[in-house]
Amino acid sequence: MGPLRELLATDHRQALEFFFQRLKDVSGPGVDEQELLYNASVLAHYAQVSTRAGVDLSAPANLSAVFDHFVCDTTLLRDSLMMETAGAQCLVLAGFFEDQMRRRHNIRWYAALGAGFFSQAAVHEPSPHKAQLLDTIARRFEAWRQRHARLSRELRDQPFLLIPPKPATLP
Repeated sequence: MGPLRELLATDHRQALEFFFQRLKDVSGPGVDEQELLYNASVLAHYAQVSTRAGVDLSAPANLSAVFDHFVCDTTLLRDSLMMETAGAQCLVLAGFFEDQMRRRHNIRWYAALGAGFFSQAAVHEPSPHKAQLLDTIARRFEAWRQRHARLSRELRDQPFLLIPPKPATLP
C-alpha cells in the first residue's frame, strides 16, 4: 500500500503548500505574502478538519452553523481567538464554498459579518503584529473571499489533480 498511502495521506504542511501555491496563482503578482500564507493556512486547516470533529472545534457544515455559534452567543465577542475562528469560517464558507452556500445564504451579508469578526479579533488580539494582520484581513475580506471562490472553481474544473498510474501489464 506504499504509493497508494502517499496519495491518500496528506499532512498539514502538504495541504498548506498546496493551497499556498494555488492561491498565489489566482491572486497574481503583488499580493502580500503574509496575507497569502494566512489564507492558505485557513484553507489547509479546514481541508483537514471534519464537520464532526470530536476533539477540536469542528468545521461548520454551513453558514447557519456560524450564525448559530458566533452571532447568537454574544459572550464570544471579546474573545480574539473565537472571533478569528468565526471570520475564518465565514471566509471559507462564503468564499471557497460560495457556489454551494449561495443557494441558501446571502453571501454579501456573511462576507460583511466575516469582516466584522476579523475586526473584532484584531481589537482584542494581544499581539500587535497579529492584530495588524487580522485588521488587514478584515479590510480586504471581500478580495480574499473572491480569491477563495475563484480557486474553488478552478479546482473543480480540473478533471484530475493526480494522474492515476497506468495499470500494470501482464507479460
